[in-house]
Amino acid sequence: MVAQGSGSERPVKFLTFDLYGTVVDMQGGLTETAAPFLKDKGWTGNPHQFVTWWRRTHFENSMIDALCDRGHTRYREIGHRSVAHVLERASIPHTKEDVAWLVAQIEKLRPFPDVIEALSSLKNRYGLAILSNGDRDMLDNAVPYVGFAFDAVISVEEAGYFKPHHSTYAKAAELLGENPERIMHVANHPFDCVGAKAAGMRTAYIDRRMRPFGDTPHQPDIVTADFAHLARILLD
Repeated sequence: MVAQGSGSERPVKFLTFDLYGTVVDMQGGLTETAAPFLKDKGWTGNPHQFVTWWRRTHFENSMIDALCDRGHTRYREIGHRSVAHVLERASIPHTKEDVAWLVAQIEKLRPFPDVIEALSSLKNRYGLAILSNGDRDMLDNAVPYVGFAFDAVISVEEAGYFKPHHSTYAKAAELLGENPERIMHVANHPFDCVGAKAAGMRTAYIDRRMRPFGDTPHQPDIVTADFAHLARILLD
């Protein structure tokens, strides 16, 4: 679905992409990694549910960090706090080394199957960039596993706030040298699309999980199930 816009809109020049969960399969990849780890620890619960707890706790902690506005905490540190909390909550014995190892697996996540081909097609018409909550060094480590050469890889560290703070999108536009209205942000998370739209960008919601976007004045310009369909729409 493509939202109808006014004929006066200037054409999109750059596409920015959320990384974790949009370009790379975070839930699936971390579940695959966590399953043998949890089994070795003697935990008989559902690894998929463990990863969901982990990701929700991380999201909550990153939002608290941004809202407190007392200086940006690195993504890796937020990750360590979140994983440790979930392990403790599930009564899973662990060490600091266990926690660090689990969080480091985020840097090795692979893209969804449809992503690379779509990005290769889109690169012929648009500038392509990553805009991620990940730390700079984490993103540098992730690039070889993603397997695609983006024109820019931007961490929210540049702005000092986690998405969806408006400063992250403004800083990305500044670094790309484009007006926000000429950038379309692509994300699998409604909160990220809402933040980008509120900051003046256009947005595309990748609805892989088939979930409603929600009632907000900041509706996405495009809603699609995957990257292949997104490419067809944007290259039409």
